[in-house]
Amino acid sequence: MASVKGRPVMGTGSSILSALQDLFSVTWLNRSKVEKQLQVISVLQWVLSFLVLGVACSVILMYTFCTDCWLIAVLYFTWLVFDWNTPKKGGRRSQWVRNWAVWRYFRDYFPIQLVKTHNLLTSRNYIFGYHPHGIMGLGAFCNFSTEATEVSKKFPGIRPYLATLAGNFRMPVLREYLMSGGICPVNRDTIDYLLSKNGSGNAIIIVVGGAAESLSSMPGKNAVTLRNRKGFVKLALRHGADLVPTYSFGENEVYKQVIFEEGSWGRWVQKKFQKYIGFAPCIFHGRGLFSSDTWGLVPYSKPITTVVGEPITIPRLERPTQQDIDLYHAMYVQALVKLFDQHKTKFGLPETEVLEVN
Repeated sequence: MASVKGRPVMGTGSSILSALQDLFSVTWLNRSKVEKQLQVISVLQWVLSFLVLGVACSVILMYTFCTDCWLIAVLYFTWLVFDWNTPKKGGRRSQWVRNWAVWRYFRDYFPIQLVKTHNLLTSRNYIFGYHPHGIMGLGAFCNFSTEATEVSKKFPGIRPYLATLAGNFRMPVLREYLMSGGICPVNRDTIDYLLSKNGSGNAIIIVVGGAAESLSSMPGKNAVTLRNRKGFVKLALRHGADLVPTYSFGENEVYKQVIFEEGSWGRWVQKKFQKYIGFAPCIFHGRGLFSSDTWGLVPYSKPITTVVGEPITIPRLERPTQQDIDLYHAMYVQALVKLFDQHKTKFGLPETEVLEVN
């Protein structure tokens, strides 16, 4: 160490060390803030994938046909033809994709947790009724299409299949992304295959309320579209698959949307889309990418807790009557309401809160 007029002068090594310490102390490299931004980015990538990946990849693939890289498009379309029915047979799940670190950031952003109330037998098959739909069913995706909340450890020997719109599997690249997480089409052919030709220990997660329920999704509202939704009960009876009521507290809290009144032009457009295309366009918003004070596509960071209830034992009836369907549907509705009432106060709802069944 040298000195100038009696004052010590730091050597080069010490100066660099001091500078590095100052650098890593600045706010933009604060560990907690970096982790929060990683959480935001992980959620945004899924939201954008959900909204635009399929359309974007379709456009890019069609454009590729008109370029020198046309052979790539031809090869992919050839693969698509031969692979067309794979989603109907449960897809092509990848444990590697389901265990990506990005899903843990996704989980921690809200945060999302999965609550188990009863064991599930691996000798049985199951249909989980997931409620409510929310805008995007973020809790359903995180809990059952990834291992972020350790669904395979909580329900050992059970293979979850989250069922979604069949149209998603006609979109190039998006279909591969969805199948890697164990997502399958929500149609009769797929469900029949999984419940009859895929052994036991299968759990198909159906968001029963569908597009109709998403139209009424709003913070502070606990309502499900279920009264006239009985198709999943009929499928359960035909295959002897036990029904499992599942409720996600907080699913409706993560987005705000414009609710169109019945009879308005906006609701008319939404219902037409729902009838002919299978989904209902919603006008919604969350927070911005860099600030929670601005609007954007990033959902608000509100806790989502998915509670998996007690399975309802269902007999196998090859030709269930309407009376059979109505009986087990009523049992399911009663079990769902009971599940909601047992857990509502644990997750911030008042004792007086009532689950609205429409």
